[in-house]
Amino acid sequence: MADQPDGKTPQNGNPRADIPDPEVRVPAKRRRLTAAYKLRILEEVDRCTQPGEIGALLRREGLYSSSLSNWRRQRAAGTLGNIKRGKKADPLAAENKRLQRENERLKRELEKAKLIMDAQKKIAKLLEFEIVEHDDEP
Repeated sequence: MADQPDGKTPQNGNPRADIPDPEVRVPAKRRRLTAAYKLRILEEVDRCTQPGEIGALLRREGLYSSSLSNWRRQRAAGTLGNIKRGKKADPLAAENKRLQRENERLKRELEKAKLIMDAQKKIAKLLEFEIVEHDDEP
């Protein structure tokens, strides 16, 4: 039994294994549900009185019961629409960055002060002034 001209085997009608599937599948995108949508669903759930109504609502909307639990908890805490994704801001990172900038600024100022002192020493030497250097330590 030979292959059919259309590339299918006569036994089971499945495509031959050596022919790749030309269909390119688009990866699923994560849904972003707004706070208004979540509140609307919670209000609908609150109006459900008959057994099975909540399950039907969840199936219709493509939601899980754990989402309802999370949304109820957030609604009670008043944080339903205030969830931020991503890394939490490190409180020490901002202070560290500020101190690094200040350190760089102070280094630049110190370098300028050293250049000025060197210039003053050279001018004093040219004018034959005697410069007495003092140590800050007693």
